[in-house]
Order: sequence, then structure tokens, then C-alpha cells
Amino acid sequence: MSGHTTELVVFILLFVLVSGMGFVAARWRRPNDLASLNEWGLGGRSFGSWITWFLVGGDLYTAYTFVAVPALVFSSGALGFYALPYTVVVYPLVFLVLARMWSVSHVHGFVTPADFVRARFGSPTLALVIAITGLVATMPYIALQLVGIEAVLKSMGITGHLPIIIAFAILAAYTYQSGLRAPALIAFVKDALIYIVILAAVIYIPAKLGGWGSIFDAAKAKFDATPAPGDGIILNANNQLQYVTLAFGSALALFLYPHSLTGVLASKNRNVIKRNMSALPAYSFVLGLIALLGFMAIAAGTKPVGTDTNTIVPMLFDQLFPDWFAGVAYAAIGIGALVPAAIMSIAAANLFTRNIYREYLNKNATDAQEANVSKIVSLVVKVGAVLCILLLDPQFSIDLQLIGGVIILQTLPSVALGLYTRWFHKGGLIAGWAAGLVAGMWMLYLIPNPVKHQLHFGGSAFPLSNLGFDTKMTLYAGFLALIVNLVVAALGTLLFRAIKVADGEDATTRDEYFADEGDPRVKDLDLADSH
Repeated sequence: MSGHTTELVVFILLFVLVSGMGFVAARWRRPNDLASLNEWGLGGRSFGSWITWFLVGGDLYTAYTFVAVPALVFSSGALGFYALPYTVVVYPLVFLVLARMWSVSHVHGFVTPADFVRARFGSPTLALVIAITGLVATMPYIALQLVGIEAVLKSMGITGHLPIIIAFAILAAYTYQSGLRAPALIAFVKDALIYIVILAAVIYIPAKLGGWGSIFDAAKAKFDATPAPGDGIILNANNQLQYVTLAFGSALALFLYPHSLTGVLASKNRNVIKRNMSALPAYSFVLGLIALLGFMAIAAGTKPVGTDTNTIVPMLFDQLFPDWFAGVAYAAIGIGALVPAAIMSIAAANLFTRNIYREYLNKNATDAQEANVSKIVSLVVKVGAVLCILLLDPQFSIDLQLIGGVIILQTLPSVALGLYTRWFHKGGLIAGWAAGLVAGMWMLYLIPNPVKHQLHFGGSAFPLSNLGFDTKMTLYAGFLALIVNLVVAALGTLLFRAIKVADGEDATTRDEYFADEGDPRVKDLDLADSH
């Protein structure tokens, strides 16, 4: 820790500041009673454009984004920039989808995507499948926020797991007390810090390294000297298809995660959603600048701590920034872990409460009972994330998140397409979900990573040669798994209809998908009695 005292003091002061804000958030925009999922888990569904902007942005651009995207650029080059087109593509894709989801959710009091599926397809089994899928995909995502904090602590010479346990204990305490209001309030500080750090980095660091020309020359020299066929500062024939399908598949997956929907459902009306989907691509500009830190680290000769490439950005800041500003940068990454981790744990808890506890354990649960169960489950989820870091290799956590992306994509036919069509049969959707999962796991199992000496689950780039094609091209495994899912769901639907298997009742009506804040059904809704 010697030599990092100033950085550590600044980091701790800012961390304590946002933790205090997390506890104060319980009194911010305080309702008469926090004891309902509507208030604790969705902030009273009352957030306007500015709060939603920071909440959704803070939800999607996480500490892991801050460390992993530049680390990928550092090790693979141009492929790491897939994050840019995928964040540009995603907002037009979900612009209308999320507005519809907001409307029907507010009319019926839905809190989770599985709530919607339950009503739309009249199938508790399909809703349970969607809920479990969301839970499984979210858990490793929370653990990865810890990887971001751990990378910062390693860079300050702090080893051991006690600081991470303390940080998550504080996070658990203020999330338990304040619910979604805590990350919503902290997101303002988190985003301000990230903008300051990134803008300072892209002006200050290139000036110290001799300009952008020198940075790109150094990156090119590094990749030219490596034998790997998939790296380089520009894409090549082998990885272009992987780049396109990874960007598109990731875009489709992003707003299927339960925590993404939580921020959206907390908005007070449809126009808030539309304004945010129009403006959020501005974050993509910052993401591009974050990715360039990987090339800067190559030019600066930055070395990771041991073999952990996730420490590249913190080590770059430690190497080139004054100590006090490096402390600010570390705090930006650390706080960048707290906001999404809080939202993710709330979303996971809501899934359990609404779609497992209420559906199967206590059908007559009151609002207060639901809120209490969600609070407890949010703590359990955070403990599970900490155990992932304590008991598993961090690399395995990253592999789990990779699997999580493929898993959550399999909910697309039920959740996203379900907003537009009831053509699919509930049995076909379940069959498609199962086939997509099996295909996705099989493909991920076959992908090696020779650099890290992994025979299986070594990445998401599935070689087309495994399907008998004479080519070195690769494709995003999740994209192929989704195609399998859709084909099986369509065939299953035709089969079930042919043999006249009854479909579920649709509890929604067409005009509900266009309801807005002034709609009397929204205003007079009794959330405790709705499903």
C-alpha cells in the first residue's frame, strides 16, 4: 500500500460520501410508506427524465465496462470496439419496445418481465422459466461489479477480500433501507465522476504520450508482433462476422436483463422513456473514449497486476495521473460498481418475489410482505455475488457472465416479441427457450482459449468450422442460439396448433400498450391486487 496513501484517502472519502447519500436516499422523494414493491423496488414509478437518464445510464455502463472494454482493446484491438455499435444500435431497437412495456406494466402493475409473460401468454410455467433465466443471468453480472472494485484495490496494492466484503455490506445496508432511490441518487455522482475522469484522460494522457499518432503506432506494432489471427487495430476477414453478430446480439440482450427494465419501469410516463432512448446514445461517445484507454495503455507500456488484464486501466491511471486524481479515477470505477450492483440485486429480488414467492408460495401476499421478501432476497443475492468472488477464480466469473448473455437472449421471443404478437404458442416458446439454451451451452463449451489454456468456455466466438464449413470465420454463439430458439419456437407453435393443444388466455388488451400517465387505469390501479 506504500506510495498509494493519497489515492486511498481520496478513494475512501468519495466512497463514504456516496454511501451516506445511499442512506439519505430513503428520505428523498419519500412516500408515506416504503413497504411495497412499487415504492421500494421501483421508486414509486415517479422518476422524470433527468433521474431516469442517470439511473438507466448508471445501470448499463458499469464498473466492469470501465475495466473490461479497455482490457479487451488492450489484448485484442479492434474487436473490443464492438461495444460502440452495439450501444448505438440498441436504443432504436428498444425505443418502441420499452414504451409498450412501460404502458402495459403500469396498467397491470407488472414489476418484472416475467409478470408480463404470465399475463400475456397465460402460463405460470413460462413465467417461471423467464424468471429463473433472469435470476441466473443476473447473478454473475453482480459478481463482475466486484471484479471492477477488486481491480482498483489491486492497483492500490490492497490484497485480500475484506475490503470488498465491507464495501458490499455497506451497499447491502443502504439498498435494504432505501431501495431503488439509493442507486438513483448515487448515479448523479457516479456519472459526473466518470465524465470528468474520461475527458481528462483523453486530453491529458495523449499529450504525455506524444499524441494519438504515437498511440496507434504503438498498438499496431504490438498486434503485428503477435501470432493471434483475431487481433489488430482493424478488423480482418476472420473476425468481421463475429464483430457484427456480437454487437447485434449484445444489443438484443442488453434490455432483456431484468435490471435494465427496472430503471425503465420506474419512469413516470412514456415520454420519459422516449426522451431517454433518444438521448442515451450520448453515453456511446464516452464508451468509445473508454475503449481507447486500452490503446493508451499499450503506448504507455502499462503492465497489469500479475495476469489480471482488468487492472490495465487502474494501472494506467496510477502510472500517468497525479496521485490525487488517480484516487478520483479509482472512486469513479468503485462507485460505478455500486449503482448497477444495487439495481441488479433489486431486480433479481423482484423476480423471486413476484414470480416464485407470490406465484407458488403465497398467492395472497400483501404489498408489505412482498417488499419484505424482496429486501431479504436482495441481501441473499449480494451475499451470493460476494461468495462468487471469494470461492471462484475471477476469470470463471467472467466466463459466467459470458454464459449469462447467451442465456438472457433466450427470453427474447417471450418478452420482446410478445409485446407485438401472440402468434407463438406457450408450449412452442418453452421448447424454443430450452433448445436455445442447449445449443448456446454446447457452442460455448466447444470454444477454447489457447492463450489462457482453457479447453472450454474460452470466449463467445464460435468457429463455423465446427458446423462443417471450410472457413476460419467465427460467429457470436448467442446469436446462433437465438436463431435455434426462434426456429424451434415457430415449429413447436405449428405442432401444438396442429394437434389442438390449448393455449393460455391473454390478460392484456391492445389499447393498454399505448396507455400513458393520464390514463385512469394507471392512476386508479390497485397494485396490491393486480397481477
